[in-house]
Amino acid sequence: MGNGVKEGVVRLREDAEPILPAHVSSKTDHRQVLSSLLSGALAGALAKTAVAPLDRTKIIFQVSSKRFSAKAPGPSPPICTLSSAWTQPTLGIDGRPAPRILGVVEAFRVLYFTYLNEGFLSLWRGNSATMVRVVPYAAIQFSAHEEYKRLLGSYYGFRGEALPPWPRLLAGALAGTTAASLTYPLDLVRARMAVTPKEMYSNIFHVFIRISREEGLKTLYHGFIPTVLGVIPYAGLSFFTYETLKSLHREYSGRLQPYPFERMIFGACAGLIGQSASYPLDVVRRRMQTAGVTGHQRTSIARTMHTIMREEGVVRGLYKGLSMNWLKGPIAVGISFTTFDLMQILLRHLQS
Repeated sequence: MGNGVKEGVVRLREDAEPILPAHVSSKTDHRQVLSSLLSGALAGALAKTAVAPLDRTKIIFQVSSKRFSAKAPGPSPPICTLSSAWTQPTLGIDGRPAPRILGVVEAFRVLYFTYLNEGFLSLWRGNSATMVRVVPYAAIQFSAHEEYKRLLGSYYGFRGEALPPWPRLLAGALAGTTAASLTYPLDLVRARMAVTPKEMYSNIFHVFIRISREEGLKTLYHGFIPTVLGVIPYAGLSFFTYETLKSLHREYSGRLQPYPFERMIFGACAGLIGQSASYPLDVVRRRMQTAGVTGHQRTSIARTMHTIMREEGVVRGLYKGLSMNWLKGPIAVGISFTTFDLMQILLRHLQS
């Protein structure tokens, strides 16, 4: 009994933040914030660039009202997003359009025909808008997460790494909400560029100008509420899972730091869990963001979700493109978390 109390006290002291003079503490805090911002920006840029072609395909799946399934046949992809080669259905022996097998295989076919008809770089169409959004988003999210961990850690008497489960979940949710609130219009612009032909929007600024003139400035925040509602479980569960796996690794392996490939695995698991939990709201968000260019009616969250479920079904509508997300999501989140951690370690070494 006594040993357990003694060990608990020692562990708390090891995790405790050192007490520094006010001017030294303030300078250290500023360095930590700048370090988190830089590491987060690089992490987000690398992760999103790596999966940009898959991300564009996922958005095409999400905003289409057609059925996409890896098991059941379905119709062609949306006309507004693909080249003319895709708009012409393949005819069967009876003269009617032949069904296509859709899902991950179909996604790669979409990528292939996009490459043939629009060129290799077209696979990264909208990535410039993605970078304009992702770099500040990831920087703010990772930096905010470190700050929320520090605040909650001081409240509970622990450092961020040793936070209890619920505060650990809360820190991630608050970080994601903060980042989404500050960068949302850029997310909408990225979605518009991903699902429209090059002739419609020539660059990021053209998207902002056309939306402002034709649809009004308030359109830039259309779909914001489902975004926040989706970010809360996504960011909360992602950070929670990653931090928990790192904590379990320290406990059972005896090593303070995981190897890079272990961080990738932890990040992949975090991305898989977080994106699966928030995916239906992600579909609703994309429908609301692209309603002005895909022919869907601009409505509320509840009405958009009801329309999707009524016309396409719960699973095939709200989880459309999830198989593609399971492919790209773990890769992106694994790269993101791993890059952030390694950059933080490198910057600490350079500062010391």
